[in-house]
Amino acid sequence: MAKVLVIGAGGVGSVAVHKMAMNPDIFSEVVLASRTLAKCDAIAASVKQRTGRDVATYQLDADDVAATTALLNELKPALVVNLALPYQDLNIMEACLAAGVNYMDTANYEPIDEAKFEYKWQWAYQERFKEAGLTALLGSGFDPGVTSVFATWLKKHKLDSIRTLDILDCNGGDHGQPFATNFNPEINIREVTAPARRWEKGEWVETPALTIKQTFDFEAVGPKNMYLMYHEEIESLAHHLPEIERIRFWMTFGDAYITHLTVLQNVGMTRIDPVIYEGKEIVPLQFLKAVLPEPASLGALTKGKTNIGDIATGLKDGVEKTFYIYNICDHEEAYAETGNQAISYTTGVPAMIGAAMLVTGTWGGAGVFNIEQFNPDPYMDMLNKHGLPWQVKELEGPLEF
Repeated sequence: MAKVLVIGAGGVGSVAVHKMAMNPDIFSEVVLASRTLAKCDAIAASVKQRTGRDVATYQLDADDVAATTALLNELKPALVVNLALPYQDLNIMEACLAAGVNYMDTANYEPIDEAKFEYKWQWAYQERFKEAGLTALLGSGFDPGVTSVFATWLKKHKLDSIRTLDILDCNGGDHGQPFATNFNPEINIREVTAPARRWEKGEWVETPALTIKQTFDFEAVGPKNMYLMYHEEIESLAHHLPEIERIRFWMTFGDAYITHLTVLQNVGMTRIDPVIYEGKEIVPLQFLKAVLPEPASLGALTKGKTNIGDIATGLKDGVEKTFYIYNICDHEEAYAETGNQAISYTTGVPAMIGAAMLVTGTWGGAGVFNIEQFNPDPYMDMLNKHGLPWQVKELEGPLEF
């Protein structure tokens, strides 16, 4: 059993803390810290009501390395689970090194002044974590996270090698709002409006955002338009599984979402560079975030299901085969269990599982690791037991598009 500090009190942090509290045999003590103490206290109250367990809360500015280090030295947790904003990853990693604490996150670092996310900044910490004898596990959410574990499980159990990999992320939920994002609006919009990139035959192929579209019939959801995007697990999978010739990431969006986003882009509301308004600097995208619905408020309103998974084509005993492995999650069931919709649930549960892998010693080692570098089997077992059951089926052939 171990004490864990969770940093970040959004929907994902809420789910992770609830699920940790439901597993006292793994997590003896759960502590939650965030910039806004009231959010932490609300989550702690919900956890107490649902599980009977107490969660200690702290106010913390995770950009302040000294303050974070001081809190770690006071609490002495076995692990920091970083569920804050990706801008804060490096500062939290610095604090973990200073205090001698293991680190885990769900999303890779992104500079606040540039809409560009990649692993180079965090991979650069490899030697420092190795020399300190500490573990840093990157990307234990759903995508990245589960989607990478799906790929390594398929390679271990179904294919001798993978030639092509497509990651398909479908949210079939409906919250009834004209325009809202299911996780942090600032991060969501930066991600969606970035150029699309796919990995093909050893190099990146880039296309303008939201210009390549296909329709796919998702089980439990139905036919949906999905758009080619860039997502960070493409980079880490291409690095750690270099045999894969092509990796693509697809995400579904409704027509109304695309229309709203296009208009917001056209009028400059998605800009991340400051503008002067009434003598003060404001960032349009941050202002837009402030006026959009808070993602956590959508939980009670959202109905429908998510369907996220991998389609992999490769060789098994010299014969080409294609497998589809995926999870279906129900928004209303997720809300009933944790008070959060399925987008938060599908990230928060894997965050708990990744933390469990580390604090139990199932996974470990000195250095910085991506999730696909470890044995997928115990992680996959916990997905089935803790709310994200998966299924796998063989397809007649690879995706035609």
